[in-house]
Amino acid sequence: MLSRQSLLRAARSAAPRQSAILSQTRSFASPASTSDKVKPPVAVYGLDGTYATALYTAAVKTSTLEPTAKAVASLNNIVAKDAKLATILQAPTLTQADKGQIIAELEKAAGLPSSDKTVKNLLATLAENNRLSLLSGVCAKFGEIMSASRGEVEMVVTSATQLDNKTLNRLETAVSKSSYVGQGKKLKVTNQVNPDIIGGLVVEIGDRTIDLSVSSKVARMNKLLQDTL
Repeated sequence: MLSRQSLLRAARSAAPRQSAILSQTRSFASPASTSDKVKPPVAVYGLDGTYATALYTAAVKTSTLEPTAKAVASLNNIVAKDAKLATILQAPTLTQADKGQIIAELEKAAGLPSSDKTVKNLLATLAENNRLSLLSGVCAKFGEIMSASRGEVEMVVTSATQLDNKTLNRLETAVSKSSYVGQGKKLKVTNQVNPDIIGGLVVEIGDRTIDLSVSSKVARMNKLLQDTL
């Protein structure tokens, strides 16, 4: 999607822009003050979690939570679908000019309006701290915070092949009525494909896992045979 040439061209002209942005964002991910009353609905950990929490706090304070969530989801999709971009973000030798051009290309690809300072500040801060490699993780952790704020419970259904919408809807209806989903919560269903499970399903809801895969049954049968022989 974003070629290395397009990301790095005109790098020299991007340096002044990057310097100006960074001077405004040095404290973006600094620890919150004691007077800070914004409390994320769920704790996320790791360095990417720190940035995601800071982003959530900034978005709440500026009343831009939903636009920020939309922009972050867009950035996450861009990085996930562009292996070349993901490799570039991991490069430890990016210059300030390189980072400035990368930020400009990301903002353009994600369609960030000029008025969106929150997400732009995040990108600039990651660049300043040589943490652009964390972008995907920050997006994922921010997504966790947003799901919690919306009262969503994530259910990941892993299958050997892609499930059709009818099957996913039946699973969603069945699980929504169970004790796995608390009262007033909304179920968010994601289907992941893993041919290694051979068949059946592996259902993950929060910290609970229900393994109904064929590979799991085969493993149990093999263990039983080994123990018997």
